Amino acid sequence: MSIFLRGTCRFAALALVVAACALAPAAARADDTLTLITGASPTAFGELLNNVATRAGFYKEEHLNVVPQYAGSPNIGAQLVATGKGDVCSIAIEPLLLGYQKGLKLITFYQRSPNYLFALGVLKDSPVKTLADFKGATIGEYSVGSPAEISTNDMLLGAGLKKSDVTYIPIGNGAQAISALTSGKVAGAAFPFVEMATYETVAPIKFRYFWNSLLKNIGNTAYATSPETLVAKADLFKRFARANTKAAILIRENPAVAARFFLEGAGIKVTDESIAHEVQLLSLTQDQLAGVNATSPRIGYTSPVSLNFYEKFLVQTGYMAEAPPISAVVTNQFIAYANDFDHNAFIAQVKKMH
Repeated sequence: MSIFLRGTCRFAALALVVAACALAPAAARADDTLTLITGASPTAFGELLNNVATRAGFYKEEHLNVVPQYAGSPNIGAQLVATGKGDVCSIAIEPLLLGYQKGLKLITFYQRSPNYLFALGVLKDSPVKTLADFKGATIGEYSVGSPAEISTNDMLLGAGLKKSDVTYIPIGNGAQAISALTSGKVAGAAFPFVEMATYETVAPIKFRYFWNSLLKNIGNTAYATSPETLVAKADLFKRFARANTKAAILIRENPAVAARFFLEGAGIKVTDESIAHEVQLLSLTQDQLAGVNATSPRIGYTSPVSLNFYEKFLVQTGYMAEAPPISAVVTNQFIAYANDFDHNAFIAQVKKMH
């Protein structure tokens, strides 16, 4: 057989192989699994992003299978992730910073809220009208030594009050906390703002809020992982970040659908009333949502400058002895990918969802 004919036969055989491959169905890409260690239950407001990303199919689009595990407390979740028993934890930044000195090494890679978590709230008809009116008062908090005390004490100091001028007591949350407030057991609550906003949607009460002006625009809730897992699963984290960015935009632009997705993910019966409550809560907490500026190319971004300021604040107020290096506790390496899509087109898309 001539060289020409042998070459022609080889080419024909190759063409048949290529054609056969083109006709064969493509193998489905397997989803990568991430374990998310989070709070006490799927019904908590902190599960909003994850529930929406799951129910809306945004994780699926990124070929991710995100498996939530409920640790009961953020501190336990942080320990599990730091020791490699989970991939991601949903955490407040203060325990992460404090834990660094104790060998608990975690790094945040996606900011879940652009604004400060804690506020000081009083009932709308409370005789407490100014911060100075708290002198001699008892203030409720989640648990003894809550980070909420830090910002509250700083506000009170600005009003001329010393730490010894007030007393903090733990009042739990939910019905127990509402009872403590409405019965007059406490004059106010140094609480996560979203918790008090939740009470406004389920109980006939309204709050007035005092905010620490120095900290108001510093986000202190995030997704975090260990430095080792960050390197090993970087590709998964960037896809996880993008799914959460899309969830954040959906929550901002179509709260009724987001409310339904949250309820479904939480295992709560979906009714007109339950959706109305969630929509009201989303309306009250707009500033606490990652997608408050839905067209921003930096949803999920953590400002190193702001975090450095907050670290110094925590050192000055005695919360921790020294500040860890910013580069050791925060990275924004996934934020460009997380926002690398046409936000305006996506906004138009989610507005049509029902």
